[in-house]
Amino acid sequence: MQLQDRTVDGEHSPWLDYALFALVAVTWSSSFLFIKVAVADIGPLSVTAGRILIAALILYAFVRIRGHALPSDPSAWARFAVIGVVGNVTPFFLIGYGEQSVDSGLAAILMGAMPVVTIVLAHLVIPDEPFTLRRGAGVAMGFGGVIVLVGVDALGGFGASTFAQLAILGGAVCYSISTVFVRRTVTLSGPQLAAGSQIVGATVVVPLALVVERPWTFAPSASALWSMGMLGVFSTAVATLIYFRLVKRLGAGKLSQVNYLIPVLGAAWGMIFLGERFNPSTFVALAMVLTGIAIVSGRRSAAASREPAR
Repeated sequence: MQLQDRTVDGEHSPWLDYALFALVAVTWSSSFLFIKVAVADIGPLSVTAGRILIAALILYAFVRIRGHALPSDPSAWARFAVIGVVGNVTPFFLIGYGEQSVDSGLAAILMGAMPVVTIVLAHLVIPDEPFTLRRGAGVAMGFGGVIVLVGVDALGGFGASTFAQLAILGGAVCYSISTVFVRRTVTLSGPQLAAGSQIVGATVVVPLALVVERPWTFAPSASALWSMGMLGVFSTAVATLIYFRLVKRLGAGKLSQVNYLIPVLGAAWGMIFLGERFNPSTFVALAMVLTGIAIVSGRRSAAASREPAR
């Protein structure tokens, strides 16, 4: 049966997959606005703990409402731990730490390593995601879009805060490892993966935030609390559910291209909501990034088309 433009009898539309891809990009890019507001009154580690805890509660409730339960198999929880720690807690912390002394433009360029690393790792460990010249060209086009967005001047700060820059690169690599790990080894359902990984992440980061930052000493404004809630509900809970669906449907390499859309859309949100200066390069960058995504995506493999969404 051919894939239709809507879900019918277990078939899943590729148009729905790419609509969800766009939604993830919108959700993750808007998180920078919420983080900026939240960390004005709340410590970054506490913001991370709050958003993961909120997401864990929502996702666990979602799983139970659907009539399912989390597995009791220790190997499943070991997988949850890898995803929760490597794919959430560690990169949240590393990127937050790095951006304290690295300009956002350079940070966007450093995060551009994530699709590159993902494509290479996928080539090494996932048989149906080989590296090709087409994929390489698409990644290069997307990375070029990020350079156009932030300007080559952003590279002038490279090496000035080496440890902070390495932290951001480490966060990008963590995202790559987590994405490839999920695509290669994990067979649990998306909601189970989302809930289990966030529960483990919360178990790790909440006690750490309580000890290190003592969040009860903060006096957060209503806007800061609201922003942290938005981070937990949309940027973490909803986005994680969609992410685990797409990593199986689209593959690690294709999904990683969302990382190029995030800084472009983030710049757009800044212009719309924060009154930041209009920059025509944003639209040039968006065109380049979308072209790169189209090149990398190409025609979905028959295996990916037959694989059921979870």
